[in-house]
Parts: sequence; C-alpha cells; structure tokens
Amino acid sequence: MKFGIGQPLRRYEDLRLLTGKGRYTDDIAVPGMAFAAVLRSPVAHATMARLDAGAARRMPGVLLVLTGAEVAADGLGDLPCVHPLTSRDGKPRHDTPRPLLAIGKVRHVGQPVAFIVAETLHQARDAAEAIEVEYDELPAVVDSRAALAPGAPQLFEHIAGNLVFDWDNDVTDATATDAAFARAKRVTTLEIVNNRVVANSMEPRNALAEYEPASDRSTLYTTTQGPHLVRDPIAEAILKIGKDKLRVITPNVGGGFGMKAFVYPEQALAVWASRKLRRPVKWQADRSEGFLSDNQGRDQITRAELAMDQAGRFLGLRVTTLANLGAYLSPLGPFIPTRSSDLVSGLYTTPAIHINVKGVCTNTVPVCAYRGAGRPEAAYLMERLVDAAARDMGMTPDAIRRVNFIPASAMPYTSATRLVFDSGEFEQVMDLALKAADWAGFAPRRARSERAGKLRGIGMATYTERCGGGFPETASIEFKDGHIELVMGNIEYGTGLITAYKQVVADRLGVDPDRIEVIMGDTDRTPPGLTGGSRALPVAGSALYEASAEVIEKGRALAAHLLEAAPADVQFEDATFLVPGTDLKLDLFDLAQASRDPAKLPAGMRPGLDITKHRVPPAATFPNGCHIVEIEIDPDTGVVTIDRYTIVDDFGRTINPIMLEGQVHGGVAQGIGQALIEHTVYDAASGQLVTGSFMDYAMPRADDLPSFSFATHNVPCKANPLGVKGAGEAGAIGAPPAVINAIVDALHAKTGLRHIDMPATPHRVWEALQQRPPAGGN
Repeated sequence: MKFGIGQPLRRYEDLRLLTGKGRYTDDIAVPGMAFAAVLRSPVAHATMARLDAGAARRMPGVLLVLTGAEVAADGLGDLPCVHPLTSRDGKPRHDTPRPLLAIGKVRHVGQPVAFIVAETLHQARDAAEAIEVEYDELPAVVDSRAALAPGAPQLFEHIAGNLVFDWDNDVTDATATDAAFARAKRVTTLEIVNNRVVANSMEPRNALAEYEPASDRSTLYTTTQGPHLVRDPIAEAILKIGKDKLRVITPNVGGGFGMKAFVYPEQALAVWASRKLRRPVKWQADRSEGFLSDNQGRDQITRAELAMDQAGRFLGLRVTTLANLGAYLSPLGPFIPTRSSDLVSGLYTTPAIHINVKGVCTNTVPVCAYRGAGRPEAAYLMERLVDAAARDMGMTPDAIRRVNFIPASAMPYTSATRLVFDSGEFEQVMDLALKAADWAGFAPRRARSERAGKLRGIGMATYTERCGGGFPETASIEFKDGHIELVMGNIEYGTGLITAYKQVVADRLGVDPDRIEVIMGDTDRTPPGLTGGSRALPVAGSALYEASAEVIEKGRALAAHLLEAAPADVQFEDATFLVPGTDLKLDLFDLAQASRDPAKLPAGMRPGLDITKHRVPPAATFPNGCHIVEIEIDPDTGVVTIDRYTIVDDFGRTINPIMLEGQVHGGVAQGIGQALIEHTVYDAASGQLVTGSFMDYAMPRADDLPSFSFATHNVPCKANPLGVKGAGEAGAIGAPPAVINAIVDALHAKTGLRHIDMPATPHRVWEALQQRPPAGGN
C-alpha cells in the first residue's frame, strides 16, 4: 500500500513543528498565571541550620514561598522510588527519603530548598535571592568507590557505608561460574568506567498547574514521556489528593531520552502551589537548572572477567559493578544497573555467568534512565571485554565473536542470564557489516594514514537489547465523522510515532493517513503508557495492529448482515467491504456510521466499530546488530576523527525506513558523544558540578560525526504480530564500544594500551600516547 507498512513516508509531525505551529508547555499561557522560581542548594552536603524566608515573603509581587517546613506541616509524601530490590543478604534495598523541598539537610548541589511564586518571573527570582539559608557544610563524596571507603562522608544515617544495595543477579549461578574459571585456559580481566552524562533534551523541563475550586481539581501541563507516570505519584504518594483530582496534559515534547519519564519535585510543587493560591502557577527550567536537577545517566565502574578455553570459547563471565545512584533513588534508579545487567550475555553462548551490583549513594544528582537505561552499559562492558579477550588469545575481533555467537539454528535460545532469544542471525549480520565496511581492505588504509603521520584503528561491536516486553499498552481505534482517532498512551517526542501509528492502521484498514488522527498525552482521554525502552511499536503498535484486525472482523459480520451475504463471502479491501463478483459493497466509514444504529445491527452485536485493545506483551524482543568504526588519531594533538561508520541492524521488520534510519543516526550520535566528548564532572572535594553549562560540558556537533552506512538484515520477531524488535535505543548501544575498540586498536601497537576510558578526549588520548609499550607485552 502507498501509505502502509514499509513505505518511506515523511513525518506528519514535522511540518507543523518546523513552521512554528507546535505547542509546547512553555507556549501555554492562561489568565491570572503566576510564575515560580526554585531556590536550589549551592552546596553538595550540609545541614540547614537556619532558613529565613520572611524578607522574601514581603517583597513586591511575591504570592507564596514554600519551604521544607510547609512540606512537613502539610504532611506531603516523598518522591517515590517505584522499583523494589532485594540484596543478596535477603533484606530489601534501603530507601533514600526525598522530600519535595529539603528538610534539615541537602545532599547535592541543585537540590530544591524553596519554591517561590510571584506575579512575574523576575520578582520570583529576586525573592529567591532574598531567602537567607545558613548551611553547615559537611564533607562531600561524588565517586562510588570513594563513597564505600572507610571514613567516607555518610549521606543517610540509616545507610551504613552509603551502600543502598548489594545485589546478586538471581538468575545467574556463582557456583557454575567459579567452576568455569577453574577449568579455563585463559582469563581476560578488564576494569571499565561508564561515564556519567547529562540528557540535555532540547526542551528543558517545565510545569504549568491550574486549579478549579468548584471541582477541587487540578490540571498540570508538563513535558513527559507518559502523563500517567507523573499524575499517579503526585496525586497518590506526594499530595495525597487522589488520582481523580489531578489531570495531566502533555503537549508537544522536545526530546526526553528517558530523563522525562518520571516525576520531579517541581511538577508536584506547581500543583501544590496552585491549589494553595487558587490560581495558575508556571515553572520553566532554564538550561543551568537542567544540569543541576535533571536525572543524569550511566556512571558505573565495572570489573569483568572472562574465562575461555584454548580455542577462545567463552566458559564463564564474572561481573562486579559499582553503580553511582546519586544522592537519592530516582523512580527507576535501582532497576537500571541491576535488571538490565542480564544483557551482559550479549549475543554469545557463555554457559555460566555471575553478576554482582552494588548501588551507592553520593552527593550528586540522581541517576535514572538515559537512552538505553542499562543496556548500553551492558553492551559496552561485554564488547570491550570481548575485544580484549581476542587480543589476549591472538585472535581477530571477528574470529572470537564467530566462535561464540549463538547460532541461528539454536533459536529459540535461552542464555545463562535467562534471556530467551526467539530469532536472529548474528554471524550473518556481522559478515554483512564486515563486507560493507571493507574490513579486509583496512591494512592499506592504515598504511596511508601512517605515511601521513596519523594513527588509524578499526573496531567492531555487536549488541543486543531487550525491549518490547514488560508492562502493557492500550490502543483504541475510534471512528468519528469521516475520520479515525487513534487514542494512545504513548507520547510523541521526536520519534515519529504519530506517522508510524498512522502507517500501521492505514496498512491494515486501507485508510488514507490524512484521515487518521493520533490522540496522546491527556490522562482524562488517553490510557496509561510510556514512550521509552524502544517499546512503542512492539507493544502499542502491535495493539493497534490487533485492534485493526478486530475492526475488520466485526465490520465483516455487520457488512454481511447489511448486504445479506454470508460472512465468508465478504472481503475487505481498501477500506471497503465487498462481495466479489457482485456490486455489493460498503465503505468502512459508512459502515461505522451504520453501526451506531441499533436497528441495523444483528442480534447480540454491540453498537459501533470502535475497538480498544489492551496488549500484554508475552515476551521481550531482541534487536541486534553490528557496528564497525574506523578512526584516525593525530598523535600531536590526540584528536580522534571518525572516518567511516558502518551499521547493519536486525529490527525484525521495518515500518518506515526513513524514520528507522533517523532513529539509528540519532542514537549513534549520542553514543559517539559519550564515547568521545560528553562527561559530567563533579569536584571531588566540594561536590560542585564542574561541567554545569555548555561552556564546560561538550555536546557532539555535526562536524564531530561522519556519514553513516546503514543497512538492515531483518529476521522477524515472533513475540508480536508486527514482527518488529524496537529500534529507538540501538544506536546509543552499539556506538560506544565500537568507537573505543577502534581507538584502542590504533593505540595498542604504539603504546601497548589495552583500554582507554570514555570519553576519549584529545587530552586523554594524547596522554595515552605518551606511554611506552610494555617490554614483550600485549
């Protein structure tokens, strides 16, 4: 079909946004709106000896000043962490109580201390500066290793040694892993750092709350990845007003990357303040506030050991990770380093694996989901380790992977971490990438670089991620006058979901996409859902696919009744029910109109063709692929230039090839940013955020990125009717290990270096080049 699955439709979202017709939260203005500012802690760790807001409350235009005292007086709840976890001693993980506004103590720079509402934003900011806070500073700790050291500053009295949890992956086998290491012929060990990053979405966070006294009901406009995930904790756990008293609306969203998936203090504060003042309250973060308060990503230190036999076959894997959780547990904080760790098995047949993760609190911004949410960390660890093992064994990177890949003939395959792969041709994907990258022709290119005084390296990484499983999604197909509304729980924030959903339904029902409207982002109108985890199409898209089938079947029965034909004789083509060989036919929209009239329905049929499908995914999907990167290094400056970048991915099925490639390009750009440029740095002594603006925190630019060679080798997934595997995070998973593997390849011959941590900045690379290769070493 012209507009159906597999067609390269341009995004329907783009014209409106590019012509300035988008409507973001900050574009919304309502009568009587007041403005809020947040006073944030300037220190990383301190007790609050005194807070005096009297002068601020008396300033012109100031309407309300809220502090921790008001939070306590009103009995408000803490921001909840929704993920339970049991440590290996059988005890539940610790909680890190996180009030909306600091009560008695601050634990990171940027923690909200007061919420000020005034007639204008300038008045609110001026009042914030007039609040007097006396901080008795305490020693701070920002590094997870330092936080566990004896004598380290303690963030919470009830969390000894700052250890929030000490968790063993409950599906892995320590005994079997120890036995594998005992019989190994070679063990490769590597310690890596997965650097902390800031999400930096184009649109900063925000909140606009209104209150209707007659109904005692609030409405919150705010940027989210699923409004129910913000409404429910605010209404139930924090303000305790009940879900029926709060409506959350998410208009256009300018990027999220996982950072906007969950609730923040400012959203609840805006609702609370609005209810107190009985007028609208608006808060809009600036970029500096984002650096200080948006949930950050990654920040893990891992020691990994890989046991092999004499042929390089993997026998066992042992992984020990320190996860820096920040000062407080974010809503999904414990999940990311633990429940995503099972992906360290990669695409390999390693029979025995043991994983231990220690979660540590530090005087830093909380860590939560960031594009991939644990899967990039797992892939980076394994693919760096596999490359190091190949070097230790004297094997090429492709050869050691070939020996250890899960073969296509083994599907379905259950890994040592209990991942069940239903499909995939991993060796063939790698071979296609090797050919596209001209891996065999690398040596002459390296020689040319050497003649020019440059170092050249080539690196590969394979990856998989688990997505499209977990909690359900609900999708509705609703017929209106001459058009269809798709009511979805997801949020479109740059991913092209509106176009993709139109394509799925257009393909099934034969309806022009222009006659399809997608409704999202309103807890009064749309079902619960989440855009994140590469799950929208595998779960919600599949729900639409199944709902479309039910529309056809119900429509067929009604059409047969109205056309006085047997249901088996009625066919459905191009939005029309017809009886072949006759002139009997009914347009889908005419049939939908007729279906509303009970007099026209057969006995027992409910009126309307509207269908709601609640899909509980029966299993996860496992997109996978191979990235190959070729880089040059200028030894005088340490500058790394990416010369070639080749990607071959298996996404099961392509819904829209243009959007798919765009998603991969965006993910790769973020992965390259982490590998080469981005790094969140805190001062070890004071806990101050050193990289608190774009003056100090580098973001990838167009000239940092190469052109990409992208192709797919899709093997349909069996876990959903669309056969799709999810693609939104893939680029960010494959890129970091491929880039670092290429850099290590370039540096190894000159320095003997086995590893370089991200980000491989020019300074870090230049320092590595000053090392001398170990005598007779690898």
